[in-house]
Amino acid sequence: MLNSKKVKLGIAPIAWTNDDMPDLGKENTFDQCLSEVALSGFKGTEVGNKYPRDVKVLKRALELRGLEIASAWFSSFLTTKPYEETKAEFIKHRDFLHDLGSSVIVVAEQGYSIQGELDTAVFGGKHHFNEEEWELLGSGLNKLGKLAQDKGMKVVYHHHMGTGVQTTAEIDKLMSITDENLVYLLFDSGHLVYSGEDHIAILKKYINRIKHVHLKDIRPEIVKEVKDQKLSFLKGVRLGAFTVPGDGSIDFKPIFKILEENNYEGWLLVEAEQDPAKANPFEYAVKARKYIKEECAI
Repeated sequence: MLNSKKVKLGIAPIAWTNDDMPDLGKENTFDQCLSEVALSGFKGTEVGNKYPRDVKVLKRALELRGLEIASAWFSSFLTTKPYEETKAEFIKHRDFLHDLGSSVIVVAEQGYSIQGELDTAVFGGKHHFNEEEWELLGSGLNKLGKLAQDKGMKVVYHHHMGTGVQTTAEIDKLMSITDENLVYLLFDSGHLVYSGEDHIAILKKYINRIKHVHLKDIRPEIVKEVKDQKLSFLKGVRLGAFTVPGDGSIDFKPIFKILEENNYEGWLLVEAEQDPAKANPFEYAVKARKYIKEECAI
């Protein structure tokens, strides 16, 4: 059983309104999202594109519902833009999260990323970093990690479909060129299985550097269609490639067991970007919460 005093359970707002395709869930309001997150039994959330950026306003809305902010996505461009540009944006992002009480900052490199391109095949169309780009990424992340550390926070790197850090080899490379005391890993079950990686092997290998977890499930028949039809990541989302734990093909019991055996501390965030018109966000949040309670008693 995971320690409920050390592990917090949350859900991402992307199920209510999609950050990359805001027409998905455009009818769902910020207040509705937060209220349904709380009502479905979660204790926290990440920051969505409809969330107010005024810390006092956001804190008030959270406090009314007994919720916390776990983190928020940050897009770095360390491989394609001068470091100082990413640094300036990162500091603003860091300070915003720090004021909200977050301890981790989710970072994903978007230099050369195709995750937001509507017509580029996610399988076969992604960029592969050369050594110079890896050097820029590694050194840049170490610097961002130090900036986070200055505020008592941690950078957790999000491997992601369609980006330069997606596969096992790419995750291994990133971990080898970054400082283990400055750059940590976000473990996302859905992205790893979608990519065809051994998610359990990665979890075991990097368990001591994993400081944030996204619980995401997949529908393998949709992933197969994305691959066979050479579809983009975003088109896969619209088709329903992702879903919540307990609704797809991933067995989360061994994931919970490994986290428990290694005394994981931090957030577990359900994240499943779907079309809210096809997958009611509240209904799926309740489904995920029930499944997690049954499987790991938190």
